[in-house]
Amino acid sequence: MLCAIVGINWGDEGKGRMVDLLGSRYDIIVRYQGGNNAGHTVINEKGKFILNLLPSGILREETVNVMGGGMVIDIQHLGEEMERLASAGIKIAPDNLKISDRATICFPFHRLLDILEEERLAERQYGSTRRGIAPVYSDKYMKKGIRMGDLLSPGTLRDKITALLEWKNLTVAGAYKAEPVSVDETMEWLERWGNPLLPFICDTGKYLYESAKGGRDILFEAQLGALRDIDFGIYPYTSSSNNIAAYAPIGAGVPALRPDKVIGIMKAYSTCVGGGPFTAELFGAEAETLRKAGGEYGAATGRPRRVGAFDVPASKYGVKVQGAGELALTKLDVLSYMDEIPVCVAYNIDGEITDEFPAGDRLVRAKPVFRYFKGFKTDISGCRKLSELPAEAREYVDFIERAVECPIKYISVGAERDAIIEL
Repeated sequence: MLCAIVGINWGDEGKGRMVDLLGSRYDIIVRYQGGNNAGHTVINEKGKFILNLLPSGILREETVNVMGGGMVIDIQHLGEEMERLASAGIKIAPDNLKISDRATICFPFHRLLDILEEERLAERQYGSTRRGIAPVYSDKYMKKGIRMGDLLSPGTLRDKITALLEWKNLTVAGAYKAEPVSVDETMEWLERWGNPLLPFICDTGKYLYESAKGGRDILFEAQLGALRDIDFGIYPYTSSSNNIAAYAPIGAGVPALRPDKVIGIMKAYSTCVGGGPFTAELFGAEAETLRKAGGEYGAATGRPRRVGAFDVPASKYGVKVQGAGELALTKLDVLSYMDEIPVCVAYNIDGEITDEFPAGDRLVRAKPVFRYFKGFKTDISGCRKLSELPAEAREYVDFIERAVECPIKYISVGAERDAIIEL
């Protein structure tokens, strides 16, 4: 069985908690794109963990975790993340963590360029996490990236870095008037954080092909959601990679394989970190109450998330783009304080009412059309069966399922691993 767990909306849907929950059913868990620009928060019997780069399966000792070639890896951040987990008693060794030799390294100068460009843009900035993701993906597609496999050939690495920085400093020093990036300091950084990772670097594509051929079950784990996909998201307010399920085997390193199942994750309301159109957004005291109730602060950055009502047009589009066959609805319990639960059921664009998700300037001009559902006003965190939910909560779930045209298989009623209703 090959399965992909993906985000339906803007990211932050709760993919990490679902990967942690379902991980016991799979032998291998693969992160296939992105970098440390988003976080997966997992709470289980071992504690609370925020994972930015490592697959969420790293918290299960029996699971092998793979960082695919579609990823961009800040090796310092990865090293520090591994150190934090090791100090919490989490096993990390080459037999349960494998890093693709084709993954691209995200350097400090990528972070620097990210920051310099956001500051230049000022009020026009994209809301970047400032962790170098767009600059490093730019280098990858300009064929100037340094890959994890290059760390295994130290004899030629310095020459590659020297040539790269000769070109990069034309922008850093020439365009932004910042201090040029030092070859010596970059090499020191590579050795400090790269050398401990050498035992983990391998041909993960070969490993995954052989594992699939041998009948092992593989779970692909996405970062962010469909609306942040570089091609299908709210461009240019997107990430710089493809996080849709169709890219999962490509980013993992096994393009000839196809997922047998796609599980889409979406919240019972909407959240968004970063800039760009967010039609169902709530404001003022209404937004702040929801933000506090849901603990909506970025796992990677700590930034307050923008919050809003569940967005039917955006979610229906996300389900289609992801090719989801079933859904997990997370954080339903957060809505228990509401007398009325708002849902954005359609958009008003220049006087036209539509439930289709538009692109470009039409999305910027979209205004929400709300419908309100009666709140369920009770603690549902102890519910483990659909029949235990209040009638109002079941009505809300039923409406969402019909509206997005995809069955809801899981309902999360709390952050803990077992706080789930499986239908």
